[in-house]
Amino acid sequence: MEEPRATPGAPPPDAWERAMTTDLDDGTPDRPRGMPLHTRILLGLVLGAVTGVAANAALGPEHPRLVWTVQNLATPIGGLFLRLLLMVVIPLVFAALVVGVAGIGDVRKLGRVGLKSFGYTLVVSAISVVIGLTLANTIRPGERMSAQTAAALEQRYGTQAQERVKAAVGGEEGKKKPVLTQIIETVIPANPIAAVASETPNLLHLMFFALALGVACTLVGQAAAAPFVHAMESLFTISARLIEVIMKLAPYAVFALLFANTAGFGLDLLGTLAWFVLTVLLGLGLQMFGVYSLSVALLSRISPLEFFRRIRTVLLTAFSTSSSNATLPTALRVSEENLGVPKEINSFVLTVGATANQNGTALYEGVTVLFLAQIAGVDLSIAAQITIAYLAILGGIGTAGVPSGSIPFIIVVLATIGVNPALIGIILGVDRILDMCRTTLNVAGDITAATYVARSEGYQLLGVPGTRVHPG
Repeated sequence: MEEPRATPGAPPPDAWERAMTTDLDDGTPDRPRGMPLHTRILLGLVLGAVTGVAANAALGPEHPRLVWTVQNLATPIGGLFLRLLLMVVIPLVFAALVVGVAGIGDVRKLGRVGLKSFGYTLVVSAISVVIGLTLANTIRPGERMSAQTAAALEQRYGTQAQERVKAAVGGEEGKKKPVLTQIIETVIPANPIAAVASETPNLLHLMFFALALGVACTLVGQAAAAPFVHAMESLFTISARLIEVIMKLAPYAVFALLFANTAGFGLDLLGTLAWFVLTVLLGLGLQMFGVYSLSVALLSRISPLEFFRRIRTVLLTAFSTSSSNATLPTALRVSEENLGVPKEINSFVLTVGATANQNGTALYEGVTVLFLAQIAGVDLSIAAQITIAYLAILGGIGTAGVPSGSIPFIIVVLATIGVNPALIGIILGVDRILDMCRTTLNVAGDITAATYVARSEGYQLLGVPGTRVHPG
């Protein structure tokens, strides 16, 4: 199996795996404890839901002992986990985005291949987010519960949300300003330090600043940028390790958060969660078998059935590991040997794509934020949803290619729009299976991008690697 070639400024493909250990890597049993992390999280989900529903049925949601247990035990334990993640997410997202963009190398040297790769990534990521937001607005999974449960959830989690949403998109005062001025002030920070100094950081400003630094790194040359990029890589790896430590609390936090929610809201909440899972899977299916099939048929000129047949090993690897980075060596080999994509295109498109081209993650983040906002009773305007779409697209670059890498990002977006991040506990237990599905989509998207770039450069696909149809 060929080892991937390093891209200038990009983290090594196995950097996250080394940091995250076998707990978050591929589901291999933890040797000291004998049970993988995702199994412990699932166990926490089941136990928390069962005990919460049982307490709700036996005592009633207003019973003094149950209320005391939720307020003084379950909620603080869940809050500890969430605050620890929030503590790390800013350096993690910032470093990941800088390193991901800097990893493209010198744009002037990459030329057509780099521009085609990133143009394709942005367009397909935007399509995936639109699919996710459309489904979330059409199916509205967060509203499929009784009016009584919805009112109670809104009272608990929706406080001050509308004010935060207004602030995120310009507020009432912003409506008096010209549209272009509102856009500029919403996206570009005047002071990037102040943008992240508050308890609810402005993720739009942080991500724009990280993007700008990443692009600047590609323009000043590798020698000048190397110390800064290496520092960002170190921050990235250290943050990953810290999150790995924090995630060891996840089974207990999931139990506490699910117990707190189901004790108060019963089975009604679990039925709503099932609608969320179906919405995400439907969106991922449309992107995989709709958008990707059209892409390989029209742009790469490959039969979609033949394409998926030839990359099935990669898809199975991605599904089982839940990690784009761990799947990268297999994707490099299969794309070259089975599809005929030349090595020089593979090395760039797939290596960078493992970090920067995560359509499934972008779709999932958009659906999850809308779902949890709906549960909290927050009616997001078109402007707010455009903001979420922008964040989700950039989140496909700034979210690490590892299991559950999108959870910290979603927590910050929820805080940004004023939805209590504790709601994330509702979806933590099902995140692993959805993570397996969206990682499969992410990796398939990387390969569709590689075939598109190779075909546009004149290479003959499904044949001998490196053979061109015409001189290019």
